[in-house]
Amino acid sequence: MLACSLPRPTGRRRPEIRDPAPDLILPGSVPLPCAGRLPGNMITSSTVQILALLRSLFTRPVTEHLPRPPGSARLARFPGSVQLRHVDAGSCNGCELEIASAFGPVYDAERFGARLTASPRHADGVLVTGVVTRNMAVPLEKTLDAVPAPRVVVACGDCALGGGPFAGGYGVAGRAGAIAEPDIAIPGCPPDPVAITQALRALTGR
Repeated sequence: MLACSLPRPTGRRRPEIRDPAPDLILPGSVPLPCAGRLPGNMITSSTVQILALLRSLFTRPVTEHLPRPPGSARLARFPGSVQLRHVDAGSCNGCELEIASAFGPVYDAERFGARLTASPRHADGVLVTGVVTRNMAVPLEKTLDAVPAPRVVVACGDCALGGGPFAGGYGVAGRAGAIAEPDIAIPGCPPDPVAITQALRALTGR
């Protein structure tokens, strides 16, 4: 059996506590008046979190400022908001990465009323990416049929618009327009998040 004993208290005075050393202050941080005093060789995690919070209050927002597309409010088909069901009909996932960036915190397409929904019955339209493969032709048709009218079809990327480098492949059924003519076309291989966000803003007018 191992025995563990604690040192007995002695009559000596406790060591003096002094302020943190200047070299422990994070660069660019704001000195804080602390209720307690920290040893010179220690900086607590709570202090680091508070310093990071204060630094974020004085930095510019992460979200990019995007100008309003010309005539978007007048030509908006779904003023205010639009719900889209995304269908990957056979892409290389390049467009999916850009769509994820468009709905991420930097471009934040949701602030303009565009949202992705999980069910086509809750959607106002379909966002199609990739060339339509033979395996995805029927699921795409069923998804389009499940979206209530009036619906909108958004073709994102060169593959959805014309087949791209996969056009004429043995497993390719055709472009998205062969099943449903797109109302909004977003060219690019892949299109950048700004182009995707601005195209969706044309639907909401925001």
